[in-house]
Parts: sequence; C-alpha cells; structure tokens
Amino acid sequence: MTTLHSIVSCSLLLGLLLTGTTVGATSPRKVNSRTRWALTGFKRPLSVPVISPDTSTAFYCPMHNARVKWENGDTFNPAAVEKDGQVVMLYRAEDRSGMGIGKRTSRIGYATSADGIHFERESAPVLYPNASDSQAANEVPGGCEDPRVAVTEDGRYVMMYTQWNRKVARLAVATSTDLHHWTKHGPAFAKAYNGRFKDRFCKSASIFTKVKGGRLVITKLKGHYWMYWGEQFVNLAWSDDLVNWTPLLGADGNLLKVMQPRDGYFDSMLTECGPPAIVTKKGILLLYNGKNRSGQRGDTDYAANAYCAGQALFSLNDPTRLIHRLDKPFFSPTMAFEKSGQYPSGTVFIEGLVLHRGHWLLYYGCADSRVGVAVK
Repeated sequence: MTTLHSIVSCSLLLGLLLTGTTVGATSPRKVNSRTRWALTGFKRPLSVPVISPDTSTAFYCPMHNARVKWENGDTFNPAAVEKDGQVVMLYRAEDRSGMGIGKRTSRIGYATSADGIHFERESAPVLYPNASDSQAANEVPGGCEDPRVAVTEDGRYVMMYTQWNRKVARLAVATSTDLHHWTKHGPAFAKAYNGRFKDRFCKSASIFTKVKGGRLVITKLKGHYWMYWGEQFVNLAWSDDLVNWTPLLGADGNLLKVMQPRDGYFDSMLTECGPPAIVTKKGILLLYNGKNRSGQRGDTDYAANAYCAGQALFSLNDPTRLIHRLDKPFFSPTMAFEKSGQYPSGTVFIEGLVLHRGHWLLYYGCADSRVGVAVK
C-alpha cells in the first residue's frame, strides 16, 4: 500500500491545520453500486440477530448502588475489533429504566467470537456511567452510547463513544490495552479552540485506519491522526495523541462540512459516520449511515426516516475533498428484526467493521433493538 507520507504534501497539511479550508474541492461524480472503489457484496449469514436483549444478566451499578439488569431493554449499535485471533464486539445495551429513545441508561457490553458470527457474552458491561468518576456530569444518568473502536499497531485501543446526560450528547474518548479496563478521557473537543466545542451536541467518529498484517490498524496522515465525525453532516478532525482532537473550520469560522445530506437520496436527512475509515490506494473510504426524509425530498425507494448504509471516497491528497459517493445504499433494512423494535421505520446502523480470516465482517444495530452481522 502506498504510504500516506509520500502522498500528502507538507504544504497541504499545513494549510489544513492552520486555515481549515477546503483545498481543491470539486463536486463528486455520480457512481453506481458496482463501482470498484466501494466495499460491497455483504451478505447476511444468519436470518436472526447475533445479539439480543438478555433479562438474566445483572451487575452492581455504581450509579444506583444496586444490582441492575443492564441489558434487558435493548442491545444494538456495536463496535468490533480483532484481538488474539478472535472478534471482540463492544455493543450498546439499554436497561428498562425509562420509556422511549434516549430515556434509558446505556452501557457498553463485551462479547467474543472465534468465527465472528456466534458470540459469547460477558455478564457485566465494560464501560458505564459512574456517579463518582470524572465523567459523571457528562454520563449520568443517560450513560455511554454507540461505540466505535480502533487499535494502534502496538495494541492501544481507542473508543470514540457518545456521552449522554440527557441534556447534551458529547463525542468522547476512552482508551484501553485489553478492551476490558478503560480510561475515560472526556469530550474529544474539550481543549480545541479554547473549549469552543466542549459542550456542542456531537457524536459518531470514524478514525483513519489501514489494512496491515491482515487486520485494520490506526494510521497517520503526514504525522497526525485523523477522523471523520458527525451526525447531521460529516466533519474532519486531527489529533497528535488520539485523545485531544481539533475539528477543521471553514473560511467562515464554522465547522467545515466535507459531506452533507442530499435531497432525493437515502441520506437526505442525515449523514452519520460509521465504522473506522479505511485508507486505501484509491482514497479514504468512509462507510456511513444515511437517514431518509419523507416525501419527494427523500428517496421513495426506502421508508421515511429509515437508516441505510452508504459509502463515500475522499482524496488521499486532500481528505476534505469528496471524490465519489454511492447514490444507492449498499446495505438497507430488509429483515423483520431490522424493521421492528424501538425504531420500526427500519435501521441498519453500521458501527463495527473487522477484517477477520480474510473476510470483512460488518456489525450493525437493528432498529435500535438488536445486533446483526453481514459478511463479505
């Protein structure tokens, strides 16, 4: 694979870091689902979810000072990474402490699989709100949501997740060396621009990775780490330590929008980042979640408010420049368990992507209620 250091010029990177402006932006060309740059051809190996709610597991919750059935409500929106020859899934689990989306407490559960399809779960979560830890103000009582996980070449795991205190959602960072014990670092943008974005409602981050040694590992672009992030639109941010991140700004001083929703398409309402992005020879591949509008402003081939999965390719020379974008989703809700649950409009919400034994495994949330897998 061509090294990024030889591709990205010092002047370009300096321009991006200092000005935050879009360099050489052009309109993306329309392409179809058979385009060669996209990662398509995913199939469901099972007709049932791989993770569903469990009413039997409980743990001692430091937020309530009591034993809680932490995953008896819904289990969905998973991260995934390979460790010691196995797939480790870190999934969002909700209890039944409230009614309605966003009104329960979320915790992150842990499951392992040798084949990436059949999982064994642990009885206690590995990341959860704690009334006495440093992030209590950001996580109590809503909890820890929607993880994305990537790993450095030397085995440092980085989780980008959403802190939810039922007032403001904040994109946050946690790190680990074993996937069980996590250090919470707080909001990803807390220090950027003198704290300007510390309390901004934000979520969903895709750290740049590359394929090396048969697995995905975090990579740098000209000496810095990068990630696409965002829910309403896609932004770009950089970091030197994978903990403190600086989002790029446009010429107007506001967040730079490198990809936005499109009227008439499946992603007409939202473009929300999915699994870690992949640096390839053809560009930076971002798999993302698109939410569909109702009526003619949306894509009438899909249900109103449905979440489908799309792909976009950004330039290696300029990661703010969108080159290609699928006009139709490469993955959409078709199974009954993808269209029933907390979100019956239909959801395949992709967050985990693993290269395991030569196969791509895509993990996704099903209607905010269960976890599914697709294989390429």
